[in-house]
Amino acid sequence: MKRIIEVCCGSYEDCLNAAAGKADRIELNSALHLGGLTPAIGTVKLAKKAVSLPIICMVRPRGAGFCYTVNEYEAMMADAKELLEAGADGLAFGFLREDGNVDEPRNKAMIELIHHYGKEAVFHRAFDCVRDPEATMELLITLGVDRVLTSGLQAKAYDGRALIRTLQDKYGEKIQILAGSGVNAGNAKALMDETGISQVHSSCKDWVSDPTTHINPGVSYAYGTGEQALCYDVVSADLVKKIVQSIK
Repeated sequence: MKRIIEVCCGSYEDCLNAAAGKADRIELNSALHLGGLTPAIGTVKLAKKAVSLPIICMVRPRGAGFCYTVNEYEAMMADAKELLEAGADGLAFGFLREDGNVDEPRNKAMIELIHHYGKEAVFHRAFDCVRDPEATMELLITLGVDRVLTSGLQAKAYDGRALIRTLQDKYGEKIQILAGSGVNAGNAKALMDETGISQVHSSCKDWVSDPTTHINPGVSYAYGTGEQALCYDVVSADLVKKIVQSIK
């Protein structure tokens, strides 16, 4: 089975860099420093015109967890429709209840909308916040999810490789399992070899300085720290190339 590198992008420029590095697929977000939020429609349209890779768009209105208000849910469904109309090849989403279990009606509605457009339904790392991963995977399969992004309920996917292996062995013929978080050229091949998965998700992140981030003493827009205090994160085409080459 072909091995796939999905690159997590936060901008139009990131998409160009992912394509230049020969990635296989893009997950397009905004605000990656918050874990990835819904991208702008203009960005989606530009990216679809510029690159030939499949583009999965995030649907997430804010940071923190995945238990959304009625108003947030309404906005997410509206955003989802607009993203699909703009040419997204699929959507990444996840609705949980307060108890950490899957919100079945909301996920079902999203999956039905995505499949109405003939696109892929991807349950994102909300999966890593659930109480029972195996029962959750079985439910997501029943609901019709095409792919699940997971770190194996650990901070980094390589640390969660035992669970990822279990999920792949039990459910890999029914649903695609995509491992993400901390995946890079140094561990992608080992992660694939040890778990049996064929897809990984990586940020391939580098930093670029913007000197206007902090000029006046009382005003700072920094989110990086240390050497990256004046920087913003970008996808590095060179790092994409390295991880692509590493899994061959």
